[in-house]
Amino acid sequence: MATPSPQRRWQAHCPNCGAPVEFASAASASAVCSYCRSTLLRDGDTLRKIGTSAELFEDYSPLQIGAAGRYAGASFVVVGRLQMAYADGSWNEWHILFDANADQPPRSGWLAEDNGSFVVSFEAPLTERAPDPASLRPAGMQFLAGSAWQVASIVDATIAAAQGELPHPPRMASSYPIVDLRNTQNEVGTLEYGDPSQPTWSVGRAVALADLSLTGLREASGATLQSKAIPCPNCGASLEPKLETTQSIVCAQCQSVVDISQGAGSDLAAYRQTNGTPPQIPLGTTGLLAVSGGTPKEWQVVGYMERCDLPETAEDEQTFWREYLLFNRMEGFCFLVDTEDGWSIVRPMTGAPSVSGSGVVSYQDKPFKKKWTYTAKVTYVLGEFYWRVKREERALVRDFEWRNGNRLELLSSEQTGNEVTWSHGRAVEAAEVRRFFSLPEDQMPALARDVSSGMDQGKIIRNFIIALVVLVVIVALVKACSSDDCQRYKDTYGESSAEYQQCKRSSRGSGVGYVGSSGGSYGGYSSGGGGHK
Repeated sequence: MATPSPQRRWQAHCPNCGAPVEFASAASASAVCSYCRSTLLRDGDTLRKIGTSAELFEDYSPLQIGAAGRYAGASFVVVGRLQMAYADGSWNEWHILFDANADQPPRSGWLAEDNGSFVVSFEAPLTERAPDPASLRPAGMQFLAGSAWQVASIVDATIAAAQGELPHPPRMASSYPIVDLRNTQNEVGTLEYGDPSQPTWSVGRAVALADLSLTGLREASGATLQSKAIPCPNCGASLEPKLETTQSIVCAQCQSVVDISQGAGSDLAAYRQTNGTPPQIPLGTTGLLAVSGGTPKEWQVVGYMERCDLPETAEDEQTFWREYLLFNRMEGFCFLVDTEDGWSIVRPMTGAPSVSGSGVVSYQDKPFKKKWTYTAKVTYVLGEFYWRVKREERALVRDFEWRNGNRLELLSSEQTGNEVTWSHGRAVEAAEVRRFFSLPEDQMPALARDVSSGMDQGKIIRNFIIALVVLVVIVALVKACSSDDCQRYKDTYGESSAEYQQCKRSSRGSGVGYVGSSGGSYGGYSSGGGGHK
Protein backbone atom coordinates (compact mmCIF):
# COMPACT_ATOMS: atom_id res chain seq x y z
CA MET A 1 0.00 0.00 0.00
CA ALA A 2 1.29 3.43 -0.89
CA THR A 3 1.56 5.87 1.98
CA PRO A 4 1.27 9.65 1.60
CA SER A 5 4.22 11.20 -0.19
CA PRO A 6 4.27 14.85 0.81
CA GLN A 7 5.97 17.39 -1.40
CA ARG A 8 8.52 18.17 1.29
CA ARG A 9 9.12 16.96 4.83
CA TRP A 10 10.39 19.56 7.23
CA GLN A 11 12.40 18.89 10.38
CA ALA A 12 13.62 21.05 13.25
CA HIS A 13 14.87 20.52 16.78
CA CYS A 14 12.66 20.87 19.85
CA PRO A 15 13.61 24.16 21.57
CA ASN A 16 13.08 22.49 24.96
CA CYS A 17 15.03 19.23 24.72
CA GLY A 18 16.74 19.32 21.31
CA ALA A 19 15.06 16.18 19.98
CA PRO A 20 14.18 16.13 16.27
CA VAL A 21 10.58 17.06 15.39
CA GLU A 22 9.38 16.30 11.88
CA PHE A 23 6.42 17.67 9.92
CA ALA A 24 4.97 15.67 7.03
CA SER A 25 2.65 18.50 5.92
CA ALA A 26 3.58 22.10 5.21
CA ALA A 27 0.09 23.03 6.38
CA SER A 28 0.53 21.63 9.91
CA ALA A 29 0.80 24.39 12.46
CA SER A 30 1.78 22.45 15.55
CA ALA A 31 3.36 19.28 16.92
CA VAL A 32 4.05 17.64 20.25
CA CYS A 33 7.61 16.55 20.98
CA SER A 34 7.60 12.79 21.52
CA TYR A 35 10.46 13.07 24.04
CA CYS A 36 9.53 15.90 26.42
CA ARG A 37 5.84 16.41 25.42
CA SER A 38 6.42 20.11 24.70
CA THR A 39 3.64 21.63 22.61
CA LEU A 40 5.37 23.35 19.72
CA LEU A 41 4.10 26.07 17.40
CA ARG A 42 5.62 26.27 13.94
CA ASP A 43 6.64 29.84 13.09
CA GLY A 44 8.28 29.93 9.67
CA ASP A 45 11.35 27.71 9.90
CA THR A 46 11.52 27.73 13.68
CA LEU A 47 9.64 26.07 16.52
CA ARG A 48 8.39 27.86 19.60
CA LYS A 49 7.26 26.14 22.79
CA ILE A 50 3.78 27.25 23.83
CA GLY A 51 3.05 24.69 26.55
CA THR A 52 3.35 21.09 27.67
CA SER A 53 0.99 18.23 26.87
CA ALA A 54 -0.14 15.94 29.64
CA GLU A 55 0.96 12.33 29.35
CA LEU A 56 -1.30 10.16 27.21
CA PHE A 57 -3.34 7.75 29.30
CA GLU A 58 -3.32 4.16 28.06
CA ASP A 59 -6.56 3.42 26.25
CA TYR A 60 -5.44 0.38 24.24
CA SER A 61 -6.78 1.71 20.95
CA PRO A 62 -5.92 -0.48 17.94
CA LEU A 63 -4.81 2.69 16.13
CA GLN A 64 -1.41 4.32 16.53
CA ILE A 65 0.74 6.93 14.83
CA GLY A 66 2.22 5.44 11.67
CA ALA A 67 -0.81 3.26 10.88
CA ALA A 68 -1.86 3.58 7.23
CA GLY A 69 -5.06 2.94 5.28
CA ARG A 70 -7.28 3.94 2.37
CA TYR A 71 -10.46 6.00 2.28
CA ALA A 72 -12.48 6.88 -0.83
CA GLY A 73 -9.64 5.58 -3.00
CA ALA A 74 -6.93 7.72 -1.38
CA SER A 75 -4.11 6.54 0.89
CA PHE A 76 -3.56 8.10 4.30
CA VAL A 77 -1.27 7.74 7.30
CA VAL A 78 -1.99 8.55 10.96
CA VAL A 79 0.34 11.39 12.05
CA GLY A 80 -1.18 12.76 15.28
CA ARG A 81 -3.74 12.33 18.03
CA LEU A 82 -5.84 14.33 20.45
CA GLN A 83 -7.23 12.67 23.57
CA MET A 84 -10.41 14.54 24.43
CA ALA A 85 -12.10 14.42 27.82
CA TYR A 86 -15.50 15.56 29.08
CA ALA A 87 -17.68 14.91 32.12
CA ASP A 88 -18.92 11.51 30.92
CA GLY A 89 -15.71 10.04 29.52
CA SER A 90 -13.18 10.51 26.75
CA TRP A 91 -12.54 9.86 23.09
CA ASN A 92 -9.69 9.92 20.55
CA GLU A 93 -9.37 12.07 17.45
CA TRP A 94 -6.64 10.80 15.12
CA HIS A 95 -5.08 13.28 12.66
CA ILE A 96 -4.71 11.59 9.26
CA LEU A 97 -2.75 12.86 6.26
CA PHE A 98 -3.66 11.92 2.68
CA ASP A 99 -1.53 11.68 -0.46
CA ALA A 100 -0.35 14.90 -2.02
CA ASN A 101 -1.09 15.63 -5.67
CA ALA A 102 0.72 17.79 -8.20
CA ASP A 103 -1.08 20.99 -7.22
CA GLN A 104 -1.77 20.69 -3.51
CA PRO A 105 -0.01 19.57 -0.31
CA PRO A 106 -1.31 16.49 1.57
CA ARG A 107 -4.95 16.77 2.63
CA SER A 108 -5.59 16.72 6.35
CA GLY A 109 -8.48 14.87 7.99
CA TRP A 110 -9.62 13.23 11.22
CA LEU A 111 -10.51 9.66 12.20
CA ALA A 112 -12.57 9.99 15.37
CA GLU A 113 -14.48 7.66 17.67
CA ASP A 114 -18.27 7.98 17.56
CA ASN A 115 -20.65 5.93 19.74
CA GLY A 116 -18.51 2.82 19.57
CA SER A 117 -17.68 3.19 15.86
CA PHE A 118 -15.56 5.59 13.80
CA VAL A 119 -16.09 8.70 11.64
CA VAL A 120 -13.79 10.15 8.98
CA SER A 121 -14.24 13.92 8.79
CA PHE A 122 -12.69 16.93 7.08
CA GLU A 123 -12.62 20.56 8.11
CA ALA A 124 -14.60 22.86 5.83
CA PRO A 125 -15.21 26.61 5.54
CA LEU A 126 -18.33 27.97 7.20
CA THR A 127 -19.65 30.95 5.27
CA GLU A 128 -22.32 31.94 7.79
CA ARG A 129 -21.80 32.92 11.40
CA ALA A 130 -21.61 29.95 13.77
CA PRO A 131 -24.45 29.84 16.31
CA ASP A 132 -23.88 30.65 19.95
CA PRO A 133 -23.56 27.24 21.66
CA ALA A 134 -25.62 28.54 24.59
CA SER A 135 -28.57 28.98 22.20
CA LEU A 136 -28.57 25.35 21.03
CA ARG A 137 -30.65 22.55 22.52
CA PRO A 138 -30.45 18.75 22.03
CA ALA A 139 -32.76 17.56 19.20
CA GLY A 140 -33.16 21.15 18.02
CA MET A 141 -32.74 22.03 14.34
CA GLN A 142 -29.98 24.23 12.94
CA PHE A 143 -29.31 25.30 9.34
CA LEU A 144 -25.58 25.31 8.51
CA ALA A 145 -23.47 24.96 5.36
CA GLY A 146 -26.52 24.57 3.16
CA SER A 147 -28.05 21.71 5.15
CA ALA A 148 -30.54 21.20 7.96
CA TRP A 149 -28.97 19.55 11.01
CA GLN A 150 -30.32 18.09 14.24
CA VAL A 151 -28.30 18.93 17.35
CA ALA A 152 -27.04 15.59 18.73
CA SER A 153 -24.84 16.67 21.67
CA ILE A 154 -23.42 19.71 23.42
CA VAL A 155 -20.45 19.12 25.72
CA ASP A 156 -17.70 21.10 27.37
CA ALA A 157 -14.49 19.25 26.53
CA THR A 158 -10.79 19.63 27.14
CA ILE A 159 -7.76 18.34 25.28
CA ALA A 160 -6.46 15.92 27.90
CA ALA A 161 -3.31 15.06 25.93
CA ALA A 162 -1.84 15.44 22.45
CA GLN A 163 0.63 13.51 20.34
CA GLY A 164 2.41 13.92 17.02
CA GLU A 165 1.63 16.37 14.21
CA LEU A 166 -1.50 18.53 14.38
CA PRO A 167 -3.21 21.00 12.03
CA HIS A 168 -3.87 23.53 14.84
CA PRO A 169 -2.09 24.40 18.08
CA PRO A 170 -3.91 22.43 20.82
CA ARG A 171 -5.65 24.54 23.44
CA MET A 172 -4.57 22.65 26.54
CA ALA A 173 -5.44 25.01 29.37
CA SER A 174 -9.23 25.18 29.49
CA SER A 175 -12.44 23.55 28.31
CA TYR A 176 -14.54 24.74 25.40
CA PRO A 177 -17.89 23.76 23.84
CA ILE A 178 -18.09 21.06 21.16
CA VAL A 179 -21.40 20.60 19.34
CA ASP A 180 -22.21 17.52 17.28
CA LEU A 181 -24.98 17.66 14.67
CA ARG A 182 -26.53 14.97 12.43
CA ASN A 183 -28.43 15.23 9.14
CA THR A 184 -30.60 13.02 6.94
CA GLN A 185 -27.63 12.22 4.65
CA ASN A 186 -26.03 10.21 7.49
CA GLU A 187 -23.41 12.89 8.04
CA VAL A 188 -21.90 14.18 11.27
CA GLY A 189 -21.18 17.90 11.59
CA THR A 190 -19.00 19.22 14.41
CA LEU A 191 -18.52 22.76 15.71
CA GLU A 192 -15.50 23.20 17.98
CA TYR A 193 -15.31 26.50 19.83
CA GLY A 194 -11.63 26.30 20.80
CA ASP A 195 -11.30 29.78 19.31
CA PRO A 196 -14.67 31.42 20.14
CA SER A 197 -14.16 34.09 17.48
CA GLN A 198 -13.61 31.48 14.74
CA PRO A 199 -15.10 28.04 15.54
CA THR A 200 -13.84 25.07 13.53
CA TRP A 201 -16.43 23.32 11.35
CA SER A 202 -15.99 19.75 10.06
CA VAL A 203 -18.22 17.22 8.29
CA GLY A 204 -17.80 13.43 8.25
CA ARG A 205 -19.34 10.01 7.68
CA ALA A 206 -19.25 6.76 9.63
CA VAL A 207 -16.76 4.10 8.54
CA ALA A 208 -15.97 0.53 9.55
CA LEU A 209 -12.31 -0.07 10.35
CA ALA A 210 -12.52 -3.22 8.22
CA ASP A 211 -13.23 -1.05 5.15
CA LEU A 212 -10.14 1.16 5.60
CA SER A 213 -7.56 -1.54 4.64
CA LEU A 214 -5.56 -0.58 7.72
CA THR A 215 -1.96 -1.65 8.24
CA GLY A 216 0.42 -0.89 11.10
CA LEU A 217 -2.21 -1.34 13.82
CA ARG A 218 -1.09 -2.14 17.34
CA GLU A 219 -0.21 -5.80 17.39
CA ALA A 220 -1.69 -8.21 19.92
CA SER A 221 -3.73 -5.43 21.44
CA GLY A 222 -6.06 -8.05 22.92
CA ALA A 223 -3.16 -9.83 24.66
CA THR A 224 -1.87 -6.52 25.98
CA LEU A 225 -5.31 -5.63 27.26
CA GLN A 226 -5.52 -8.86 29.23
CA SER A 227 -2.62 -7.62 31.36
CA LYS A 228 -4.43 -4.37 32.19
CA ALA A 229 -5.34 -5.54 35.67
CA ILE A 230 -7.08 -2.94 37.85
CA PRO A 231 -8.07 -3.56 41.48
CA CYS A 232 -11.75 -3.06 42.21
CA PRO A 233 -12.03 -0.03 44.55
CA ASN A 234 -14.73 -1.81 46.59
CA CYS A 235 -13.47 -5.38 47.06
CA GLY A 236 -9.95 -5.42 45.59
CA ALA A 237 -10.70 -8.14 43.01
CA SER A 238 -8.84 -7.85 39.72
CA LEU A 239 -10.67 -6.06 36.91
CA GLU A 240 -9.37 -6.95 33.43
CA PRO A 241 -11.01 -4.95 30.61
CA LYS A 242 -10.86 -6.77 27.30
CA LEU A 243 -12.04 -3.96 25.01
CA GLU A 244 -10.01 -0.97 23.85
CA THR A 245 -12.96 1.40 24.26
CA THR A 246 -14.22 0.32 27.71
CA GLN A 247 -15.34 3.24 29.88
CA SER A 248 -17.15 1.25 32.62
CA ILE A 249 -16.66 -2.31 33.85
CA VAL A 250 -18.58 -4.40 36.39
CA CYS A 251 -16.63 -6.31 39.02
CA ALA A 252 -17.42 -10.03 38.69
CA GLN A 253 -16.97 -10.54 42.44
CA CYS A 254 -18.97 -7.76 44.11
CA GLN A 255 -21.00 -6.47 41.10
CA SER A 256 -19.71 -2.91 41.59
CA VAL A 257 -19.84 -0.66 38.51
CA VAL A 258 -16.39 0.92 38.09
CA ASP A 259 -15.69 4.02 35.98
CA ILE A 260 -12.33 3.68 34.16
CA SER A 261 -12.98 6.46 31.62
CA GLN A 262 -10.10 8.57 32.96
CA GLY A 263 -7.53 5.77 32.76
CA ALA A 264 -6.38 2.97 35.01
CA GLY A 265 -3.99 5.15 36.98
CA SER A 266 -6.64 7.61 38.18
CA ASP A 267 -8.81 7.45 41.29
CA LEU A 268 -11.58 5.07 40.28
CA ALA A 269 -15.19 5.94 41.03
CA ALA A 270 -17.54 3.02 41.66
CA TYR A 271 -20.95 2.15 43.05
CA ARG A 272 -22.40 -1.11 44.30
CA GLN A 273 -25.41 -2.96 42.93
CA THR A 274 -27.12 -5.96 44.48
CA ASN A 275 -30.11 -6.90 42.32
CA GLY A 276 -29.99 -9.00 39.17
CA THR A 277 -29.65 -12.53 37.87
CA PRO A 278 -27.41 -14.10 35.20
CA PRO A 279 -28.41 -13.29 31.59
CA GLN A 280 -29.93 -15.95 29.37
CA ILE A 281 -27.03 -15.48 26.93
CA PRO A 282 -23.85 -15.58 29.08
CA LEU A 283 -21.14 -12.94 28.77
CA GLY A 284 -18.44 -14.05 26.37
CA THR A 285 -20.81 -16.03 24.13
CA THR A 286 -20.14 -15.55 20.41
CA GLY A 287 -22.54 -15.88 17.50
CA LEU A 288 -22.79 -15.25 13.76
CA LEU A 289 -25.13 -12.35 12.98
CA ALA A 290 -25.89 -10.34 9.84
CA VAL A 291 -26.73 -7.18 11.77
CA SER A 292 -27.42 -4.92 8.79
CA GLY A 293 -27.73 -7.59 6.09
CA GLY A 294 -24.91 -9.04 4.04
CA THR A 295 -22.47 -11.66 5.27
CA PRO A 296 -22.91 -12.80 8.90
CA LYS A 297 -20.02 -11.76 11.16
CA GLU A 298 -18.91 -13.01 14.54
CA TRP A 299 -20.23 -10.94 17.45
CA GLN A 300 -19.47 -11.46 21.13
CA VAL A 301 -21.64 -10.64 24.15
CA VAL A 302 -19.57 -8.18 26.23
CA GLY A 303 -22.23 -6.40 28.30
CA TYR A 304 -25.69 -6.99 29.72
CA MET A 305 -28.24 -4.63 31.26
CA GLU A 306 -31.76 -4.75 32.68
CA ARG A 307 -33.99 -1.73 32.14
CA CYS A 308 -37.48 -0.54 32.96
CA ASP A 309 -39.72 2.39 32.16
CA LEU A 310 -41.01 4.82 34.78
CA PRO A 311 -44.85 4.93 34.72
CA GLU A 312 -46.34 8.41 34.78
CA THR A 313 -49.25 7.42 37.02
CA ALA A 314 -50.00 4.65 39.50
CA GLU A 315 -52.47 3.15 37.00
CA ASP A 316 -49.83 2.71 34.29
CA GLU A 317 -48.20 -0.68 34.03
CA GLN A 318 -44.42 -0.86 34.31
CA THR A 319 -42.44 -2.61 31.58
CA PHE A 320 -39.13 -4.45 31.92
CA TRP A 321 -36.65 -5.55 29.27
CA ARG A 322 -33.05 -6.70 28.79
CA GLU A 323 -30.27 -5.60 26.43
CA TYR A 324 -27.09 -7.42 25.37
CA LEU A 325 -24.14 -5.34 24.14
CA LEU A 326 -22.42 -7.15 21.26
CA PHE A 327 -18.92 -6.39 19.94
CA ASN A 328 -16.97 -7.04 16.74
CA ARG A 329 -13.44 -5.57 16.65
CA MET A 330 -13.73 -4.23 13.10
CA GLU A 331 -17.49 -3.43 13.09
CA GLY A 332 -17.92 -1.84 16.52
CA PHE A 333 -21.01 -2.41 18.68
CA CYS A 334 -24.66 -3.34 18.35
CA PHE A 335 -27.43 -4.37 20.75
CA LEU A 336 -29.62 -7.46 21.01
CA VAL A 337 -32.79 -6.46 22.91
CA ASP A 338 -35.18 -8.85 24.68
CA THR A 339 -38.64 -7.53 25.59
CA GLU A 340 -42.16 -8.80 26.17
CA ASP A 341 -42.90 -7.87 22.53
CA GLY A 342 -40.02 -10.02 21.25
CA TRP A 343 -36.38 -9.63 20.21
CA SER A 344 -34.61 -7.07 18.04
CA ILE A 345 -31.12 -6.17 16.78
CA VAL A 346 -30.30 -2.45 16.71
CA ARG A 347 -27.31 -0.16 16.10
CA PRO A 348 -26.69 3.53 16.82
CA MET A 349 -27.08 5.70 13.71
CA THR A 350 -24.62 8.25 12.35
CA GLY A 351 -27.29 10.50 10.88
CA ALA A 352 -30.84 11.42 11.88
CA PRO A 353 -34.29 10.86 10.34
CA SER A 354 -36.36 13.62 8.82
CA VAL A 355 -39.68 14.74 10.30
CA SER A 356 -42.48 13.78 7.89
CA GLY A 357 -45.52 14.83 9.88
CA SER A 358 -47.19 14.62 13.25
CA GLY A 359 -45.86 11.50 14.94
CA VAL A 360 -44.05 10.33 11.79
CA VAL A 361 -40.35 10.42 10.90
CA SER A 362 -38.73 9.21 7.68
CA TYR A 363 -35.56 7.13 7.42
CA GLN A 364 -34.23 5.29 4.34
CA ASP A 365 -37.39 6.42 2.51
CA LYS A 366 -39.63 4.61 5.01
CA PRO A 367 -42.24 6.34 7.21
CA PHE A 368 -41.86 5.34 10.87
CA LYS A 369 -44.89 5.99 13.08
CA LYS A 370 -44.43 6.95 16.71
CA LYS A 371 -45.52 4.26 19.16
CA TRP A 372 -44.34 5.32 22.63
CA THR A 373 -42.75 8.19 24.54
CA TYR A 374 -41.50 7.42 28.06
CA THR A 375 -38.68 7.72 30.57
CA ALA A 376 -36.36 4.72 31.02
CA LYS A 377 -33.68 3.75 33.47
CA VAL A 378 -31.20 0.89 33.90
CA THR A 379 -31.57 -1.23 37.03
CA TYR A 380 -28.71 -3.72 36.65
CA VAL A 381 -25.59 -4.17 34.49
CA LEU A 382 -22.86 -6.76 33.91
CA GLY A 383 -19.72 -6.79 31.76
CA GLU A 384 -18.06 -3.89 29.92
CA PHE A 385 -19.47 -0.77 28.27
CA TYR A 386 -18.03 1.82 25.88
CA TRP A 387 -19.80 4.63 27.72
CA ARG A 388 -19.64 5.76 31.33
CA VAL A 389 -22.42 3.98 33.24
CA LYS A 390 -24.02 6.30 35.79
CA ARG A 391 -26.32 5.76 38.74
CA GLU A 392 -29.79 7.33 38.88
CA GLU A 393 -29.69 8.84 35.39
CA ARG A 394 -32.78 8.86 33.20
CA ALA A 395 -33.26 8.72 29.44
CA LEU A 396 -36.23 10.19 27.55
CA VAL A 397 -37.14 7.68 24.83
CA ARG A 398 -39.29 7.98 21.70
CA ASP A 399 -40.02 4.77 19.78
CA PHE A 400 -41.14 4.47 16.15
CA GLU A 401 -41.90 1.49 13.92
CA TRP A 402 -42.35 0.66 10.23
CA ARG A 403 -44.05 -2.54 9.14
CA ASN A 404 -44.22 -4.20 5.73
CA GLY A 405 -45.93 -7.59 5.93
CA ASN A 406 -43.91 -9.71 8.35
CA ARG A 407 -40.96 -7.29 8.34
CA LEU A 408 -40.79 -4.89 11.28
CA GLU A 409 -38.15 -2.17 11.46
CA LEU A 410 -37.59 -0.07 14.56
CA LEU A 411 -36.34 3.46 15.15
CA SER A 412 -35.73 5.20 18.45
CA SER A 413 -34.24 8.34 19.94
CA GLU A 414 -32.88 8.64 23.47
CA GLN A 415 -32.05 11.89 25.21
CA THR A 416 -29.80 11.88 28.25
CA GLY A 417 -28.71 15.30 29.45
CA ASN A 418 -27.32 17.23 26.49
CA GLU A 419 -27.07 14.24 24.16
CA VAL A 420 -29.54 12.63 21.75
CA THR A 421 -28.82 9.25 20.15
CA TRP A 422 -30.81 7.75 17.27
CA SER A 423 -30.73 4.02 16.58
CA HIS A 424 -32.22 1.73 13.94
CA GLY A 425 -32.87 -2.00 13.88
CA ARG A 426 -35.17 -4.88 13.03
CA ALA A 427 -37.27 -7.42 14.90
CA VAL A 428 -36.02 -11.03 15.03
CA GLU A 429 -37.62 -14.29 16.16
CA ALA A 430 -36.60 -16.05 19.37
CA ALA A 431 -35.66 -19.10 17.28
CA GLU A 432 -33.19 -16.92 15.34
CA VAL A 433 -31.59 -15.79 18.57
CA ARG A 434 -31.13 -19.39 19.63
CA ARG A 435 -29.50 -20.21 16.27
CA PHE A 436 -27.26 -17.11 16.36
CA PHE A 437 -25.61 -18.24 19.58
CA SER A 438 -26.07 -22.03 19.28
CA LEU A 439 -28.07 -22.11 22.51
CA PRO A 440 -29.56 -25.42 23.76
CA GLU A 441 -32.98 -26.41 22.42
CA ASP A 442 -34.42 -26.59 25.95
CA GLN A 443 -33.75 -22.85 26.34
CA MET A 444 -36.36 -21.93 23.72
CA PRO A 445 -39.29 -21.56 26.17
CA ALA A 446 -37.31 -19.02 28.21
CA LEU A 447 -36.18 -17.14 25.08
CA ALA A 448 -39.78 -16.98 23.84
CA ARG A 449 -41.03 -16.17 27.36
CA ASP A 450 -43.53 -19.09 27.23
CA VAL A 451 -46.04 -17.07 25.22
CA SER A 452 -45.31 -16.27 21.61
CA SER A 453 -42.11 -15.15 19.97
CA GLY A 454 -41.77 -12.07 17.85
CA MET A 455 -44.01 -9.19 16.99
CA ASP A 456 -47.49 -10.81 17.42
CA GLN A 457 -47.08 -11.49 21.12
CA GLY A 458 -48.53 -8.20 22.35
CA LYS A 459 -51.64 -8.68 20.18
CA ILE A 460 -52.17 -12.21 21.53
CA ILE A 461 -51.96 -10.97 25.11
CA ARG A 462 -54.46 -8.18 24.47
CA ASN A 463 -56.93 -10.55 22.77
CA PHE A 464 -56.53 -13.01 25.62
CA ILE A 465 -57.35 -10.31 28.17
CA ILE A 466 -60.40 -9.15 26.21
CA ALA A 467 -61.70 -12.71 25.87
CA LEU A 468 -61.37 -13.35 29.60
CA VAL A 469 -62.54 -9.98 30.87
CA VAL A 470 -64.56 -11.52 33.68
CA LEU A 471 -61.53 -13.40 34.96
CA VAL A 472 -59.49 -10.22 34.72
CA VAL A 473 -61.92 -8.47 37.04
CA ILE A 474 -61.66 -11.35 39.49
CA VAL A 475 -57.87 -11.32 39.30
CA ALA A 476 -57.89 -7.55 39.87
CA LEU A 477 -59.97 -8.01 43.03
CA VAL A 478 -57.61 -10.69 44.27
CA LYS A 479 -54.63 -8.53 43.42
CA ALA A 480 -56.04 -5.67 45.44
CA CYS A 481 -55.72 -7.89 48.49
CA SER A 482 -52.32 -9.23 47.50
CA SER A 483 -48.92 -7.85 48.40
CA ASP A 484 -47.42 -9.06 45.10
CA ASP A 485 -47.19 -6.01 42.79
CA CYS A 486 -45.81 -8.22 40.00
CA GLN A 487 -48.82 -10.55 39.77
CA ARG A 488 -49.55 -9.77 36.10
CA TYR A 489 -46.06 -10.95 35.12
CA LYS A 490 -46.46 -14.08 37.21
CA ASP A 491 -49.87 -14.82 35.64
CA THR A 492 -48.74 -14.10 32.08
CA TYR A 493 -45.21 -15.50 31.96
CA GLY A 494 -44.93 -17.79 34.96
CA GLU A 495 -43.19 -17.55 38.33
CA SER A 496 -39.76 -18.49 36.90
CA SER A 497 -39.93 -16.06 33.96
CA ALA A 498 -37.37 -13.30 33.48
CA GLU A 499 -40.17 -10.68 33.51
CA TYR A 500 -41.52 -11.77 36.89
CA GLN A 501 -38.11 -12.16 38.52
CA GLN A 502 -36.95 -8.79 37.17
CA CYS A 503 -40.10 -7.10 38.46
CA LYS A 504 -39.58 -8.65 41.91
CA ARG A 505 -35.96 -7.50 42.03
CA SER A 506 -36.95 -4.01 40.97
CA SER A 507 -39.63 -3.87 43.67
CA ARG A 508 -37.13 -4.91 46.34
CA GLY A 509 -34.55 -2.38 45.19
CA SER A 510 -36.81 0.35 43.86
CA GLY A 511 -34.89 3.07 45.61
CA VAL A 512 -31.72 2.48 43.60
CA GLY A 513 -31.51 2.73 39.83
CA TYR A 514 -28.50 2.41 37.55
CA VAL A 515 -28.36 4.09 34.18
CA GLY A 516 -25.80 4.70 31.49
CA SER A 517 -26.33 6.79 28.41
CA SER A 518 -27.10 3.59 26.61
CA GLY A 519 -30.48 3.57 25.01
CA GLY A 520 -33.18 0.99 24.68
CA SER A 521 -36.91 0.87 24.61
CA TYR A 522 -40.17 -0.92 25.10
CA GLY A 523 -40.56 -3.48 22.36
CA GLY A 524 -36.85 -3.75 21.85
CA TYR A 525 -36.93 -0.80 19.54
CA SER A 526 -33.61 0.73 20.32
CA SER A 527 -30.38 0.86 22.08
CA GLY A 528 -28.14 3.76 21.46
CA GLY A 529 -24.66 4.46 22.60
CA GLY A 530 -23.45 6.92 25.11
CA GLY A 531 -20.32 8.85 24.83
CA HIS A 532 -19.62 11.71 22.51
CA LYS A 533 -17.19 11.08 19.70
